[in-house]
Amino acid sequence: MRPGGEMARRELHFVWLLDTSGSMRADGKIQALNVAIREAMPQLRSAARDNPGVQVLVRALTFSSGARWHIAEPTPVDQVRWEDVSAGGHTDMGQALALLAEAMRSPPMPERAVSPVFVLVTDGHHTDDFEAGLAALRAQTWGRDAVRMAITIGRDVNLDALQKFIGNDQIRPVQAHNPEALVQQIRWVSRSGLESSQVGTGPRMPPLPADDAQDAGELW
Repeated sequence: MRPGGEMARRELHFVWLLDTSGSMRADGKIQALNVAIREAMPQLRSAARDNPGVQVLVRALTFSSGARWHIAEPTPVDQVRWEDVSAGGHTDMGQALALLAEAMRSPPMPERAVSPVFVLVTDGHHTDDFEAGLAALRAQTWGRDAVRMAITIGRDVNLDALQKFIGNDQIRPVQAHNPEALVQQIRWVSRSGLESSQVGTGPRMPPLPADDAQDAGELW
């Protein structure tokens, strides 16, 4: 409890892991990803307001040829202003998981917090040592305890690797085959991930794409 009787809020770290490899340049995928994340921010803010005892902190990392932080500092969700990412290079997903593992050490992570939420978005197959990166992440307590979700862009994706990342046989990667569906699924994942973390249950299964998303057909 803080001075004055105010209850200290527990931190909830929400991290995007975004594939920015060269294949994301095709068919407007990288542009659609930027739009979808920007449009998902109100969902994150709304979920945070619904849970005043939790401080939602957002980060984002990208992976292509190597991995790097796009939003390096844990940023209060109300202060996040999305800057577009660009695409080019390989798909070093393992390096992204290893980079995230370093950030999940305690410290800098607090000993007491709400389970983090990791959302991985990809359109392809990893080109580095995915298993080593996943092992590094799972070696950290917050890596193991996190709610882990994945979104696929298109069908040419390594679903087995994404299922290992999720680590829950009851939850499958969420698929998006056009920009409208990507917006819808990222919005759903944003809110569902936060809600699942706070109540200690796995994420609910995603809704079917809305009629407008289905009518848009399969672009990817």
